[in-house]
Amino acid sequence: MGIAANELNQYVIRPTLIYLDRHSASAEALLLGVAASQSSLGAALHDRRGHGLYRIGETRHQTLWDDYLARDPELASLVRGLASQHAFLGGPHLELTVNLRYATAIAWMLIEEQATPLPAADDLLGLARIWRQTFHPQGRLRDFTQAWHCWVNPIMSQAS
Repeated sequence: MGIAANELNQYVIRPTLIYLDRHSASAEALLLGVAASQSSLGAALHDRRGHGLYRIGETRHQTLWDDYLARDPELASLVRGLASQHAFLGGPHLELTVNLRYATAIAWMLIEEQATPLPAADDLLGLARIWRQTFHPQGRLRDFTQAWHCWVNPIMSQAS
């Protein structure tokens, strides 16, 4: 069993996006869909594809820091501020599994790095295209939409 979509959004995704000054309904919806597609909202936090809710691989994590965040010291400092002070230095990739806000910030940075305009929050196929481009190039758009309907839509509908 994973994390309830409405609670993940309310306590992790929305506050992280606000902290990064990147908040929008589309960004929330995309990150919820990514978490649903990649890990069934945290039902399983580690496999060969990567770590945590968003299944981010170690190489991808390191490359993001080296090639994207290193170019913007203020943004890098903001993201680094979400990581555990000592744990990050000893095991930065473990933060992707145990630190939901840090993992969410890194997932968002991977999306932002692609510089693809966000579709409307209710455009599931548009969100699915970004998921596939950023997280799962071999994925099918229907994998994203099915995960959304299974894990996100029923819970979010109840919360409204």
